[in-house]
Amino acid sequence: MTERGPCSEEVCVTCSDEAVPVTVVRLLEDGLAVADVGGGAHEEVSVALVDAAVGDTILVHAKEAIAVVTRAEAGRGAPPTKEGP
Repeated sequence: MTERGPCSEEVCVTCSDEAVPVTVVRLLEDGLAVADVGGGAHEEVSVALVDAAVGDTILVHAKEAIAVVTRAEAGRGAPPTKEGP
């Protein structure tokens, strides 16, 4: 796994070929959130595709959350799953 650091220029830690776990720090408007990417660095990511809340750990790829890994609140339940035919 690569070492995480703050974004520089047009490159960020979530633009590699792997999804990385980050923690939601603050929810913003329009399906966006501020996430703690480690080392005290924060990045704005999209959470439009997942049901994320502050404190949740989400998997992010190319600044898009693709899954909720763990919930911050025990009472919220498991991440939603897709129902098949």
